[in-house]
Amino acid sequence: MAGHAHHDAHDHRPPHGHGGDSRRILTLALAVTLSFALIEAIGGWLASSLALLSDAGHMLVDSLALGLAALAAWIARRPPSLRHTFGLGRVETLAALANALLLVGLVTAVSVAAVQRLLAPTDVRGGLVTWIALAGLVVNLGVAWLLMGGRRNLNVRAALLHVIGDLLGSVGALISGLVILTTGWTPIDPILSLFIAALILISGLRLLRETLHTLLEGVPPHLDLQEVGRAMAAVEGTFSVHDLHIWALSAEKTALSAHVVLRRIDDWEPLLGRLRGMLADEFGIEHVTLQPEPVETILYLRRPPARTGSGSAPAPVGQAQGG
Repeated sequence: MAGHAHHDAHDHRPPHGHGGDSRRILTLALAVTLSFALIEAIGGWLASSLALLSDAGHMLVDSLALGLAALAAWIARRPPSLRHTFGLGRVETLAALANALLLVGLVTAVSVAAVQRLLAPTDVRGGLVTWIALAGLVVNLGVAWLLMGGRRNLNVRAALLHVIGDLLGSVGALISGLVILTTGWTPIDPILSLFIAALILISGLRLLRETLHTLLEGVPPHLDLQEVGRAMAAVEGTFSVHDLHIWALSAEKTALSAHVVLRRIDDWEPLLGRLRGMLADEFGIEHVTLQPEPVETILYLRRPPARTGSGSAPAPVGQAQGG
């Protein structure tokens, strides 16, 4: 709008808090998971256990997922540049998307193998399965505990989902080994594999939906656009708010842009401070871009169109009471 500056109130500092901890935790989790995956794969082959082999395969995929998550966490810490002015925070979302797709692919492979094993049963060494599954359960509990202590963004959540899938796989393999050891009923092995695959698939599809929503620049799930608009319009000095957009720049940073209609244009500087403070305190939004507009312009644009042309003002998202 002519005559009025575009006020960009945002912070380009790298996200603070647990970012470094998340990177170290993901790297440690990767080392532990990869080491035990090899042990479990050898044990599953020796025991002829699909539950152990599928869990080992899951852990190998998880190692890739954790490596991808750790790499993304390191890249995301790079500061903004002339070519990437928002920084590279979206890399973590891309890693979460890749890991969600890996989960879906893994579930498909395990399900096919389980059906084949049901159609053609084989002998399973229940004792070996039980001991390796018990060790896997301990390892996965430790890795899950590590990840739960980090920052819970989409990237870490994706990695955690893989590990929880491993945890369920270890529980399934443990139950399978005990049942086979006590009853000799081998179909329990592929049946439990199918059940665990279904649980993992549900979580994987939910994560896939969330990552796609973020990449499509949807409003973050924990925020309501109408609520934010009403809160902005309720700040003293604001007449209304329109052209409001909210999206996620990265796993930890949310951005907002809007046009703010003022009762008095001279009040803009103090009003800008109040709006920024409210958005940060109430909604955790610190990357804010606001465009001021005097109320006279909006009232003029809402007048009935003249014969020579027409015009209309954007519909406000929020408007102050009595405005």
